[in-house]
Amino acid sequence: MSLKNKRKTYARRRPGEIRDAIVSVLSNKSRGASVAEIQDAVYALIGSAAPSSVRSYLRLNSDSLFYRRDRGVYTIREAADSYGEKVPQPGSFRSCTFGRTTLLEADCFEWLRQQPENSIHAVVTDPPYGLVEYAPEQQEKLRNGKGGIWRIPPAFDGTKRSPLPRFTVLSHGEVEDLARYFFEWGRTLLPVLVPGANLVIASNPLLSYVVSGSLARAGLERRGEIARLVMTMRGGDRPKHAHVEFSGVSVMPRSMWEPWLLFRKPIEGRVQDNLRKWKTGGFRRPSAERPFGDVIPSSPTHKSERKLAPHPSLKPQAFLRTLIRGVLPLGEGVVLDPFAGSGSTLAAAEAVGYQSIGIEKDSRYFNLATTAIPKLVVFKNGGHYSFDL
Repeated sequence: MSLKNKRKTYARRRPGEIRDAIVSVLSNKSRGASVAEIQDAVYALIGSAAPSSVRSYLRLNSDSLFYRRDRGVYTIREAADSYGEKVPQPGSFRSCTFGRTTLLEADCFEWLRQQPENSIHAVVTDPPYGLVEYAPEQQEKLRNGKGGIWRIPPAFDGTKRSPLPRFTVLSHGEVEDLARYFFEWGRTLLPVLVPGANLVIASNPLLSYVVSGSLARAGLERRGEIARLVMTMRGGDRPKHAHVEFSGVSVMPRSMWEPWLLFRKPIEGRVQDNLRKWKTGGFRRPSAERPFGDVIPSSPTHKSERKLAPHPSLKPQAFLRTLIRGVLPLGEGVVLDPFAGSGSTLAAAEAVGYQSIGIEKDSRYFNLATTAIPKLVVFKNGGHYSFDL
């Protein structure tokens, strides 16, 4: 094609087409890409384009939209500004192992950036999706029984109820912080996952749309939701200080289910091809006759289980084991929980025979997990379990 014809081809581009292509390319490359890599990927998306157009757009927008991480290597500015521009050097983390389980005390962003690509086969996690409630000062208030952003419910029929985070008090800015956090987390996680890896993440009806949108923008493929059917004490109350006047009103519906968002790293080729190569791309059936379903009956975590692992967001082993078993379609691979808390997800993975890795930033919860996991593994399961720290 002559230069004249090429120029005509370039001129027919719609406004913003090259920009959108560059953003699409970098959205799937959390560690950035060189100009040459970006050009090749842009050409694959929209066909031939002037190399100078790609270079010029990167250079002219490096202060607003893109960040030049290294010489000739660009990433999206949103990610670089939000959670650090420098990739940390490999370091050592406090850790312990038991059975097929490895628990590390670390920041999950720092740990993920040090992992090889295509090394994790599934993620199941219950993250700090309100962010604010797990800030150090809020955790200290919770431990001291002061509340803070945590609502300490009154006793009900003589039973002490678990604290609940006040998600309704998050400001607009805090919700935006939440969106940025999970966008960057998704971008950091994506390269570490093998193609077809399932990501199942606990949420709540008030904030699930924020987390879901951020993970989709990060390049993960939304695959629906798993409903944990559970009756909680959240919602259903009459208007505060007006419960007599409006006795027939519930301010919010009583919570009877909990959404667990379901995402997947895009597969390579067909599902059968991905299963053969990566052992991922679907869910493990409970039986030959019954498919894995998106509704899992559950119950609130029993006090006897909470006594083994006193964490404010503890989920019951019966539910977690059902969920964990399903995320590895062939029963092979590594399950990651990057927000391990008391280690309940890791205990469920150990109970069903899967290899797992847990990352926990809070040293108090890390210490709790080292003692709670072996107890949870045998919870309502008989037998004994021992390990060396």
